[in-house]
Amino acid sequence: MRSVKKVPKISRNSHVEHIKKKIDYSLVGVVVGLSIFGALMVYDGSAIVAVRQGNSADVYFWKQVVWVIFGLIAGYIAFRIDYHFFARLSFPMVITSVVLLILVLIINQDQDIKRWIPLGPFDLQPSEIAKFTFLIYLSSWLSKRRDQVTDVSEKVKYHIKHELIPFLLLLGFICFLISIEPDMDTTIMLGVTSFIVYFLSGNDRIHLYGSLAVGILSTVIVGIATIAAKYRLNRLTNFLDFWRTGNISNPFSDGYQFKQILVAVASGSWIGLGFGQSRQKFFYLGDTAFSDTIFAIIAEEFGLIGCIILLGLFAFIFFKGYKIASKAPDKLGFLVVVSIITWLTFQSILHIGANIALIPINGNTLPFISYGGSSTVINLVAIGVVLNVASQSIGAHKIGLKKTSHEAIDIMKRLRNK
Repeated sequence: MRSVKKVPKISRNSHVEHIKKKIDYSLVGVVVGLSIFGALMVYDGSAIVAVRQGNSADVYFWKQVVWVIFGLIAGYIAFRIDYHFFARLSFPMVITSVVLLILVLIINQDQDIKRWIPLGPFDLQPSEIAKFTFLIYLSSWLSKRRDQVTDVSEKVKYHIKHELIPFLLLLGFICFLISIEPDMDTTIMLGVTSFIVYFLSGNDRIHLYGSLAVGILSTVIVGIATIAAKYRLNRLTNFLDFWRTGNISNPFSDGYQFKQILVAVASGSWIGLGFGQSRQKFFYLGDTAFSDTIFAIIAEEFGLIGCIILLGLFAFIFFKGYKIASKAPDKLGFLVVVSIITWLTFQSILHIGANIALIPINGNTLPFISYGGSSTVINLVAIGVVLNVASQSIGAHKIGLKKTSHEAIDIMKRLRNK
């Protein structure tokens, strides 16, 4: 008589609580540390701007502190919620984001910049919400099993009809709404992150070729959008001229901010001028010293050594995130973590690269550091979701099961449903 393998009995009190409460303190420590440091840098860079506006010097600092506290609370709530729950709600979440993206265009139709919805004491930025909700929805959609088609021609047709076209239509529509705000920087960031997630979700050549086609098409579209807008073209021209000649074209007009950023970075030397001692935050970098160009201020005040430490912390988040993704209990967890970590890392690269003249000037903020209510809260919520995936990965490991086995997934589901 053949023996039947028994499913190990699992104590609800021990393992479920472990799965729900186990937290990666190293990741939490780095993120909280960056958020506190960011609030201090917001105060440093915004004081002169606040005074010129007739406010107290610390007005932006306290606003940022409130957003950090609120974001940490929201992030902890996200950590306590099973990431599968977010996946189940991802479609209504992304529809809500689309409604908000349309609403912000209607409310600000007479404005040149249409990025915020005024809500009394704060402004809501729908594009920040759209980044999070779309990536969760994309991860949920790509993690679902597809029908297996053996014929090559039918497989190609199936991939184009059921995967490639729906992906392009949804991504294209959301990116279009964000781009006409206008916010090409967020559009590029979301497009690149979505492409990477789409690429990693497949495991055959057809999916690979489709991903390459998407990448080429996206590059062409970004190139056309850059040429179509004069200010973007000027930024690109100044950047290329600098690397070709070593000089900045029009340093007192189109190239003014580019020049002041380089002055700030160069002034920092090895150890910097010291906290609060930046000169470029006075008039030269204007209102961006605590947002778009905050890394330049950090470089000026803390020097090369400070920049290396900061870069090391962001590198830690990247490698820690991908380690968590590699140990995720299922494909959904893997794609959710990859999408969030890729988004935060790529946005950091865009910001830092622009602030040290490696790429053209752009309007991306530095995650966890730059001023912003919507971005601060959404970034911390996203980290909360990553921590939830990590806790469930730890739970699966603790009960002695491999994350890829169907038995592990079944037991995890049973634990969640109890």
